[in-house]
Amino acid sequence: MAELPKIVSVDDHVVEPAHLWQRWLPERFRAEGPRVERRGIGTMRHIGGGAYEQSFDPDGPKADCWVYEDLVYINKRHVAAVGFDRDDMTMSPITYDEMRPGCYEPAARVSDMEMNWVEASLSFPSFPRFCGQTFLEASNRQVAEACVYAYNDWMVEEWCGDSGGALIPLCLIPLWDADLAAFEVRRNAERGVRAVCFSEIPPHLGLPSVHSGYWDPLFAACEQTGTVVCMHIGSSSRMPATSADAPVAVAATLSFVNAMSSLSDFLFSGVLVRFPTLKLAYSEGQIGWIPYILERADDVWREHRAWGGVRDIVPEPPSTYYYRQVFGCFFRDRHGIESLDRVGVDNTTFETDYPHTDSTWPDTKKLAEEYMQGLADDVVYKIMRGNAIRMLELDLDRS
Repeated sequence: MAELPKIVSVDDHVVEPAHLWQRWLPERFRAEGPRVERRGIGTMRHIGGGAYEQSFDPDGPKADCWVYEDLVYINKRHVAAVGFDRDDMTMSPITYDEMRPGCYEPAARVSDMEMNWVEASLSFPSFPRFCGQTFLEASNRQVAEACVYAYNDWMVEEWCGDSGGALIPLCLIPLWDADLAAFEVRRNAERGVRAVCFSEIPPHLGLPSVHSGYWDPLFAACEQTGTVVCMHIGSSSRMPATSADAPVAVAATLSFVNAMSSLSDFLFSGVLVRFPTLKLAYSEGQIGWIPYILERADDVWREHRAWGGVRDIVPEPPSTYYYRQVFGCFFRDRHGIESLDRVGVDNTTFETDYPHTDSTWPDTKKLAEEYMQGLADDVVYKIMRGNAIRMLELDLDRS
């Protein structure tokens, strides 16, 4: 194998800087918008789906917390984990002073990318959650809508603005209104944005399903502008688990399950038939599960499409639409690489997950080289960067 191509990572994360909404919201909304306060933390326990039981103690360890309506969101070390030893990547309070600056500062992020063999990076939100659920759950929709637009303005102009293309914009939508969402996709596309966050399973958020037709204005806008619909694990505010008392490790092991369910939804919804150039991306779900779900979906289509209710909706085997329009994403998945002929050489992208506990930083190049051993150079190029460049319409590697 020739030297590993520089990586384009399609799934990283940003810890929003403390000034974001107080600087980017219109002045009339700032008093009600999110703000950061340093508080002492008493206890904190994850109870699933991004929800926590927590208490506060003025004498406890300090954390910088986002305060918004009735929500107090504690910044946690395992979300800003880079720079800590593996056994210190705990669910414990953290301040911005304790974080590696690359978590929240664009120039520092680019520097960390350069030492990690990464040329360009797409980052999902933290405080808004993976598709903006925080603003969906807010009681004041006017302020929430303004918060979505402020986040997107910050993302495009400040986070990505001076990075020379190293930081790729990924925007939010007002999840509660498909027409507003479509408008926001078009607004951002006019300034070069080609990626938007969406929920893998909207009904888990109390929203219409992809079978309903409700989201067609959004999907039409994404298709017309070349905007990729990016669905991160956890973007339905539920992580698969077997019981309330199961350790978080169980949910982490099963984290791909919602992505698998979401892909099944899309394959049988007719969305990819009605919007034949719409692109979907499954982020941090890994890829080893994909061959079997495609095999099963095709088998169901062949044997059961009449009584299964999809005979008139899905005219070709469902895998047809996956190979044409869907991208998977991995960073540790040997089984997926061994099954690459079924996953799809043209459907596979790579990530570093900076700055989460899963992140391969700063050793991503070494790990990627191990996974790419034995693959042809053109395949390595596609996985490390080429498929991401094509998916996101990036201005890279053009002769």
